[in-house]
Amino acid sequence: MTERTASPTLGRDLLERHLPDGLLSVRAAEGDEDSFAVLVRRHGPPLLALARCMLGNPQDAEEAVQDAFVSAWRRLPEYRHSAEFRTWMYRITVNRCMTMRHRPPPPLPLDAVAEPAAVNAWSQPARTAEQDAATAALYRALAELDAGQRICWVLREVQGLSYREIAHVTRTSEQTVRGRLFRARRFLQEAMGPWR
Repeated sequence: MTERTASPTLGRDLLERHLPDGLLSVRAAEGDEDSFAVLVRRHGPPLLALARCMLGNPQDAEEAVQDAFVSAWRRLPEYRHSAEFRTWMYRITVNRCMTMRHRPPPPLPLDAVAEPAAVNAWSQPARTAEQDAATAALYRALAELDAGQRICWVLREVQGLSYREIAHVTRTSEQTVRGRLFRARRFLQEAMGPWR
């Protein structure tokens, strides 16, 4: 009978899936790129969803998250673990998104306008159009919120962060977070009333 051995990468993948962020971030701060790659895979999708909600453009969102991870990689030796790695990354990503919102948009070349897509005969065009219109209305309503309310709403309702974590990300108190969420929810409820 021959003895089977697990591949080293398989064993490492299994171990890293179960390692806490704190240990991975310490290893990454020491230069372990594989540990940082695990953190990127673990936290990239929710950060991308956050950036999409804040910026409204998938390409800008990807750029913001990529820049946030590059910044985190450079600043890992300074990271003091006063907050969870996840919360620290949310703060970096929010700051990057806020910076991107204030820069002027690049000019759109004339040949960049896409032709209308072919209609699929099997789709439900009315339902799709209604969903697209509702999504567009939500993005417009989110854009009308002040930045603090929008960030708090996205972090709570989309990302599921606790009030304490949101307070840490936004560098405010939990009471401020609760107030911003209350005002944001009230405004969005009124703005989205026709779509219920």
